[in-house]
Amino acid sequence: MLSINLKGKKAFIAGIGDDQGYGWAIAKALAEAGAEIIIGTWTPILKIFTQSWSMGKFDESRKLSNGKMMEYLKVYALDAAFDKPEDVPQEIRENKRYQDAAGYTICEVAAAVERDFGKIDILVHALANGPEVKKPLLETSRNGYLAALSASSYSFVSLLQQFGPRMSSNGSCISLTYLASEKAVPGYGGGMSSAKAALESDTRTLAFEAGRKWGIRINTISAGPLRSRAARAIGFIDSMIEYSKANAPLIKDMSAEEVGNAGAFLCSPLASAITGVTLYVDNGMHAMGLAIDSQALQRSQEAELADVKG
Repeated sequence: MLSINLKGKKAFIAGIGDDQGYGWAIAKALAEAGAEIIIGTWTPILKIFTQSWSMGKFDESRKLSNGKMMEYLKVYALDAAFDKPEDVPQEIRENKRYQDAAGYTICEVAAAVERDFGKIDILVHALANGPEVKKPLLETSRNGYLAALSASSYSFVSLLQQFGPRMSSNGSCISLTYLASEKAVPGYGGGMSSAKAALESDTRTLAFEAGRKWGIRINTISAGPLRSRAARAIGFIDSMIEYSKANAPLIKDMSAEEVGNAGAFLCSPLASAITGVTLYVDNGMHAMGLAIDSQALQRSQEAELADVKG
């Protein structure tokens, strides 16, 4: 039987903050395939995440098909907005949510992971943040726009810069993108659509550069809408889920597990010749050029039917 076997592989997943998002789903799928999991969690929520884990709040989500529980080797504080310690502003250093943390910049975390575990085999970028995501692009400030690109796309470049030399040859990196990178999605603002477009473009360029330099594969998953905590913060996720179900080729809810399984495949030897790809896991929504639940379309069909009857 053809199966995904990642036993003996170590995976670093950047961006897990709870058990609801696609980052968690990918981590769980990798664990199902036998990989050892290392987590990078946004510094301000590290304590909340570790306490929730130890208190059993994630236990139901941690259950694997073999009856065991997903575990992690270690969780690191990570703020991917900062490449090195000197980049961290004084007000961040003095913030009470950062004072108890140390070594949370990208280069520090990468060095710590290597020191603790040696080379890794898989890198997952599940990071995205746009402080002005609820603002239309025309109302987005320069700082808000650049912050979205910094946290949501350049962070992938920076992670690869640091982890690339610390990865095994034939390693695999994946990130998460969204259809707003290539289609207008009103409400997904603040420069986030631009950040996702940059992420997809960088995927292709990095696939060439990292492939030639380290033998690493780089891909991204364009995932459909999911009602995660992060997505709910945008404010219109329920409408997007309803819209997708009404118009996508497959009329069903998206599940995080479907994206997790796709991620495990891309990180496995089964995908050894796949790199530079944007893989759509969205029930086929990306293929549609027409909203079939459009009132205008329905009126047109009604008018045609009236003409036929007349």
